[in-house]
Amino acid sequence: MSTKRTYQPSKIRRKRVHGFRSRTRRSPKVLKSRRAKGRKVLSA
Repeated sequence: MSTKRTYQPSKIRRKRVHGFRSRTRRSPKVLKSRRAKGRKVLSA
C-alpha cells in the first residue's frame, strides 16, 4: 500500500486560499471600480 502524495492540486482551492480576493481586504471595491472603468484585465 502506497501513501498519497502531499500535493493534490485543486484550482478552486488554490484561488480561494491564495487568490487576489482572499489576499486583499478591499478586493470587492477594487474589482467593482475596475469593472466600472472597463478594464480589460481586472487583476494582475
